[in-house]
Amino acid sequence: MAMLQVAEPTAAVGPVVPRLFRVRGRRRETRDTITVDLQAVAPADESGFTPGQFNMLYIFGTGEVPISISGDPGRVDFLAHTVRAVGAVTQSLAAMKRGALVGVRGPFGTSWPVEAAEGSDVVIVGGGIGLAPLRPVLYRLLARREKFGRIVLLYGARTPGDLLYVRELERWRSRMDLDVEVTVDAAAGSWRGNVGVVTTLIPRAPFDPASSVALVCGPEVMMRFTVRELQARGVRDDRMFLSMERNMKCGVGQCGHCQYGPFFICRDGPVFPYGQIAPFFRVREI
Repeated sequence: MAMLQVAEPTAAVGPVVPRLFRVRGRRRETRDTITVDLQAVAPADESGFTPGQFNMLYIFGTGEVPISISGDPGRVDFLAHTVRAVGAVTQSLAAMKRGALVGVRGPFGTSWPVEAAEGSDVVIVGGGIGLAPLRPVLYRLLARREKFGRIVLLYGARTPGDLLYVRELERWRSRMDLDVEVTVDAAAGSWRGNVGVVTTLIPRAPFDPASSVALVCGPEVMMRFTVRELQARGVRDDRMFLSMERNMKCGVGQCGHCQYGPFFICRDGPVFPYGQIAPFFRVREI
């Protein structure tokens, strides 16, 4: 079986110069997370992206932050970004009204190996806001549904109130060609679904380990245990792919903030085959 590779890193022309976009719409996902739709001020600045890539979003007078693109890669008329308001820049972005200006640099980075996974089962494991970078790859897989075996989405959050894309999750769960399981660490209110961390879903998930590709994004501790469970099921290290978004500042591998062993996350990632980063991933606090 041929070794899978992530797509090569790509960036838009003039990677250090932001293009102007306007806030076209915003939707609240949870108490501290919203999805912002951005539309290019100049139609010529509209650009596509591949699932797994990210943009650098610049809030004038506040600063810049890397955010995964979380919309449909088949749409070029707007860009969607799901943002958790945890700092000055993301709080400013989350508070922006329709029509406000945002600077955009990108798209940057490697992407999920969609084409290389054709003919295989695909297992998508997301934790918390980690579903946002995985959402575009699910759009792409479903748009080419006939090219893949089983598609399995396993998603976990802390509480029912922390789940992203709730209405969309319901639509996905209603599809006959998609297996979706959702769990929460702690049940509350009227929740009647699974309770427990997302890794508890892996042993009984309906996929063939020998011919599966796994795509994983979430907190690093969650990804660490996810890798162990996938290995226990028999998924090979070179068939697992992780999104390692953290500490990125410049987007072009110049500032050094996101160095990870010999790699720079923004330049060489954020999507990595697990086998490529395994020696560093197993070391805590690296």
